[in-house]
Parts: sequence; structure tokens; C-alpha cells
Amino acid sequence: MSIILWILAAIILGAAAWLGWNYRLTQKTAANVAQAVPPRGKFIQISSGRVHYIDKGAGPVVLMIHGLGAQLGNFDTGLADDLARDHRVIAIDRPGMGWSDRPEDADASPRAQAALVAEVIDALDLQQPLVVGHSLGGAIALCLAIDFPHKIKGLALLAPLTMPPSAPAEVFNGLNLPRRWLRNLVSETLAIPTSMKMAEQNMAAIFGPDPVPANYAVQGGGMLGLRPVSFRNTVRDFLASGQSLGFMLKGYETMQVPVQILYGRQDQVLDYREHGTALVAKHPAFQLHLLDGGHMLPLTHIPQTAAFIRQA
Repeated sequence: MSIILWILAAIILGAAAWLGWNYRLTQKTAANVAQAVPPRGKFIQISSGRVHYIDKGAGPVVLMIHGLGAQLGNFDTGLADDLARDHRVIAIDRPGMGWSDRPEDADASPRAQAALVAEVIDALDLQQPLVVGHSLGGAIALCLAIDFPHKIKGLALLAPLTMPPSAPAEVFNGLNLPRRWLRNLVSETLAIPTSMKMAEQNMAAIFGPDPVPANYAVQGGGMLGLRPVSFRNTVRDFLASGQSLGFMLKGYETMQVPVQILYGRQDQVLDYREHGTALVAKHPAFQLHLLDGGHMLPLTHIPQTAAFIRQA
């Protein structure tokens, strides 16, 4: 019996040491990331806390909402500057992502996040902007259009989540952590080292078949995902991503603003046939545009994406 106890004690001590090493690595990585990718814009206050945003150019207003696990850098590797030649371009870190605040117990559903975007529109006194939503940001933009049609001019959606998916992409399997204590533990120990180890594989799944831009890590803000708070809020967004789909499906019938959608035919995250073709077949007022490319259109197909937004 004593030998078994000794073995159990050794296993427990070994596991504790391993978790401790991962914790220290996580804290060091998060500190380095904060130094490498500091806030690049301004802050405003809304009900969820401070929201970080960039504001470029002059002209008709374009408001940009990023997708799952991302931040405003996804639009700031060339797309925002291109549009800023003849538009006022505002891109936000969604509450909880990038450098924006969100309480741990806040509702993370797309509809709840849309209400926070509406607060941003009011706080910045934007007069009916064209809203650009990418991926999960597309679902948030759709909820915004359904609940607050008077606040916006229309939607230009990039690879948006629009319909109940047949199955989540495999790259998101590690986000299925519904227990708060578990995702807190994982975020502070295993998530960041694992993300670093799997970075090449994960980026290939998210960007593919397009290459990952060389400036994605810093200018594109990709490194900001290597922080415990980013992982926790990405998990919460993922778990809540389907909560507003029923509301959205009903709202499509009475959509009051024009909606245009751009999808890559080779998207490996969201299938354009499910979220584009099937949607437009039921709601012909929505317009679908296709190009050859993957999911991360704002970073990988900048000229085509800018042209799509301008015509929208």
C-alpha cells in the first residue's frame, strides 16, 4: 500500500510541477505579447467597459466587426487603409477581445454583442454606418441589423456565420469547455503552450488554402490570442455562437437593410454553400458574391474585399 501511495504522490507532484511550468510560460508569453502588440487606437466607454478602436480616413462611415478569437488587427493589415482613401473606417476590438473589456459573466451571444456594438455607434455618434462583419462578426452584424435597423445603412458580410452549421470546424474542438473553472485552469496553464505548438497547423486550417500573411502576428494582431483572457473569451464566444441563430433565422424574413455577402469557395471554416448559397436561396434579397480563397478574406484578399465593400 505504501508503494502505491508513493507512486500517487509522485504523479501528483509531477503533474503540479508540469502545470506550474506551463503557468510560468503562459505568464511570460502574455507579458511579451502585450509589449509586442500594444493598443494602437483610442478607447471609448460603454456598458461592458472600455472599447478599443481605430478611426481612419474621411467620408461615408464603415464600421468593422471581427470574428472569433480575433481583434481589429485583422482589418488593419491593409484593408482599413485601402478603404480609408475615400471612407471613414472604424474597426473595433469586440468587447472581451484585443484590448477591449468585458465582464466575465456578460452574455456572449451574438445578439448581446450586437447591442454592445449599437452602444459603440451611439458613443461615437456614427450616422448609419455600413457595417462590415467577418465570420462570427457577421452573425453579430446580422443581429444588429435585425434589432437596430435604424442605426445602420446596410451590411457587407465577409464569410459570415448565418445558418446553423452542420458541424463546427475541427480547429475549434479545443474550445468546447463549458465549465468556467476548467476553462480558467486551461487558459492559465495549457492553452497558450498548446496554441504555440499547434500554431502552424491551426493557421493552415483557418487561413487555408491561402497563405498566412507575414505581418499577421504583429500588425494583424495574431499574437494577442496568446493571452489567457483572449482564450477564455474566445471559448465563451464559441459556446454562445449558436444561441442567436434562431432569432436570426426569423429576422431574415423582415430584414430592413440591404445585405451583401462575400465568401471564398475554398473556405475551410464555414462552408459558403451552407452560409451563403442556402441562405440566398431562401432569402433572394440577400446577394452572394464568391471568389477563390479561404476564410480570412480581410487579410488574404484585400483588393477584392475592399472592392466588395465599396460596391456594397
